[in-house]
Amino acid sequence: MIRVLLTAATLVLGVVRTQAQLTLSWTNNLLTIAGSELPGNKLEVWYLEAFCRRGSTKRDWRETTFLHKTELLASDSKLLKFRTRVQPNVEVLHEVYAGANEVSFEFNFTNHGTNRADIEWFQPACIRVERFTARQQSNYTDRAFIFTAKGLTRLADTRRTEEALYRGGQVYVPAGINLADVNPRPICGDRPVNGLIGCFSADDRYILATASDQTHELFEGVYVCLHSDPHVGGLAPSEKKTLRSKIYLLKNDVAELKRRYERDFGSKKP
Repeated sequence: MIRVLLTAATLVLGVVRTQAQLTLSWTNNLLTIAGSELPGNKLEVWYLEAFCRRGSTKRDWRETTFLHKTELLASDSKLLKFRTRVQPNVEVLHEVYAGANEVSFEFNFTNHGTNRADIEWFQPACIRVERFTARQQSNYTDRAFIFTAKGLTRLADTRRTEEALYRGGQVYVPAGINLADVNPRPICGDRPVNGLIGCFSADDRYILATASDQTHELFEGVYVCLHSDPHVGGLAPSEKKTLRSKIYLLKNDVAELKRRYERDFGSKKP
């Protein structure tokens, strides 16, 4: 009987250990995801970064973004709760949850104003992957990827462009998104066919990837970072919208990554 109980306890403990791989903390707009299997034992994410108006592709970034301020409402090592106030009258209540090999985000927008809020898209998470890939700005694109009509495609192998209002980085825009309303960085000639953008670890043992349920753009940034930026589409007076995103941290198994993505977001368009 004792042996049975010990075996059951061991199994339960094994499940708990698996589900407790990742922990969370946040300070000064920097979200830290910690885990023993992460290079350097942590992943840093600038959270939240920006809320953006339409017409952003050829406009000064300061004129595109709304002023916003985020406060932490509650926290433990697995769950963080926030409120972000976006000028003039939009409130975003959001939660970050660390699960088994993934971190989940839920954003609940409410326009408390009497006028339409022109928040077309937003940048929730600037995921810093320099430590994960052991690469610099000049060469991390050969470790990073999106999915195109050709399948998994390294960013270094996409049809890259250079001309834009701001040089550096690369914007990957799915079908259906107005090219006038995206990041003012160079727009890639290849379109993503799903909402995933990711990279391989320096030792090729792990994949880091991110996705959202309403993808406005995927973005290779200028800080050795990756973005999945969700589409909002504006908010009418009193309108509410809910959006979800995820960061996956998996063993290097592309088929499993695609399975997890289909499970979470397969019914949504990129």
